Amino acid sequence: MVPKPTEGIGETETQFFHQPDTFPLDCGSELAGYTLAYETYGELSPAKDNAILLFHALSGSQHAAGITTSVLGIGDRWTNECQTGWWDDFVGPGRALDTNRFFVVCVNYLGGCYGSTGPASPHPDDGKPYGSRFPGVTIADMVRSQLALLDELGVDTLHAAIGPSVGGLLALQLATDCPNRVRNVIPIASGLTTSPLQRLLNFEQILAVEGDGNFNGGDYYDGPGPKSGLANARRISHKTFVSIKTLEKRARTEISQPHDQLSWYKLTRPLESYMLHQGAKFVRRFDANTYLRVVDAWQRFSLVEDEKKKSPNPFLKCQEQRYLVFSIDSDVCFYPEQQARLTRELTEAGVHNMHITVHSSKGHDSFLLEPDLFSPHLAFVLGQI
Repeated sequence: MVPKPTEGIGETETQFFHQPDTFPLDCGSELAGYTLAYETYGELSPAKDNAILLFHALSGSQHAAGITTSVLGIGDRWTNECQTGWWDDFVGPGRALDTNRFFVVCVNYLGGCYGSTGPASPHPDDGKPYGSRFPGVTIADMVRSQLALLDELGVDTLHAAIGPSVGGLLALQLATDCPNRVRNVIPIASGLTTSPLQRLLNFEQILAVEGDGNFNGGDYYDGPGPKSGLANARRISHKTFVSIKTLEKRARTEISQPHDQLSWYKLTRPLESYMLHQGAKFVRRFDANTYLRVVDAWQRFSLVEDEKKKSPNPFLKCQEQRYLVFSIDSDVCFYPEQQARLTRELTEAGVHNMHITVHSSKGHDSFLLEPDLFSPHLAFVLGQI
């Protein structure tokens, strides 16, 4: 059994890591230094061997646990919805990521909008937001930027790298790029590559944002911004995160949107009102340019294709690692067949792995909503039992 949780983390605070050196990117461009927003929970052991790097999902943040009431420099984007850690039920004393034993680090991605250097950040040349000048970043760029933070913290080898959804892509990138820097790898509802369906859905979201007349090529920070386009992008993605049954249930209980948002069509079902609400809520807390950068990084991710140019299996150099791979049987964002392919590659490479299928009616977002289904397995692999 997992140890019975005690009280949570309590008040937390975002910290900032500043890297002043020029940072080359995979696209051929570079940044004249960068900042990462991060939070830590627990204490680093004297041997510095108990660190866990936790990667967030597409629209998540560095705030994984506890209560952070504000973050310096991001204004009103830090809404009430952001203030409780997105994995609060998983991180803390006696929880799956037990902060009595582990030092947990969570970082807002390079290109993000919650304190890390991104399109909304001031450009060093003129102090105005980067906007369209912010280059494209890859999953590998995001990982490399965080490795510099680990170096600063004195962490050479992670006890574990954990990531749900898009965060799982970063965990796998780290594991295969730097196999000596992590012992346990836990991708949750993730995969080795971007599937054709994901590429189409992501492309629809890109079109929604770019097609908003207020997008202005990404230079919108002195105007209203592409709120409609970002809201529509969120609606496209949201239906893959939450099961239809859960959507219908929530639609019957959550706040209805005004019916004057459309000029001709009249809303006929609570589900339509619910989706309007989801989009409107999202644009208050997220930046459209950051959304495009992260989706673009996801579009370009294909660990198998990239690595197979060098070797027949990306995990042949990972044989000292252990993997816990989670599937969610109702997931229509990262279908279970994607994790099955991942475990086949691991097994063929002779890498120790355990594949757990979570049975849930809540879809992809089960990893956020149902800690009891994940925590026992996390605790086992992390060595708490």
